[in-house]
Amino acid sequence: MAIPSLVGDAVGWLWTLALVALPGLVAGLLWSPFLIAARFRALMRALPPRGRLVPSYVGVALALSVPYLVGVLLTVALVDAAGPGWSDGFIETALAGGGIVAIGGPTVAAVGLPRLGVDWDSTGYGVSTWALLVAAGLWYAVVAAVPLVALAVGLALPGGY
Repeated sequence: MAIPSLVGDAVGWLWTLALVALPGLVAGLLWSPFLIAARFRALMRALPPRGRLVPSYVGVALALSVPYLVGVLLTVALVDAAGPGWSDGFIETALAGGGIVAIGGPTVAAVGLPRLGVDWDSTGYGVSTWALLVAAGLWYAVVAAVPLVALAVGLALPGGY
């Protein structure tokens, strides 16, 4: 009897992990065109595990999805599902998460990392580097916000969910 229970618990945890990781992985996949830029690849290679592009890229894509996941969890936990509460919460999550990613991401990459000794831009963190980082941050923010906004619109329709 204990084995089926253990297997059921393991499957439950695996589903939870998949649901938490899936938004970041999908956003990361849709964010991948930025890997064409040598500076963006240099940034990813400079992050732990140093010199390895794919693990760093996946880690960053997952990390950037955290504000959205936290917002969804807070909305579900703290807001009444009746009425427009969840819809409003998901829109607010999309906006707040987008701001954190679009402003915080480039700032951490171009200001924070060099101060921590991670010097990844051989061009000196000029305007073109900032433009690349802001474009990447905005694109990730849009890609991550689309499902939340679609869900919010669906919840706001007559009949909701």
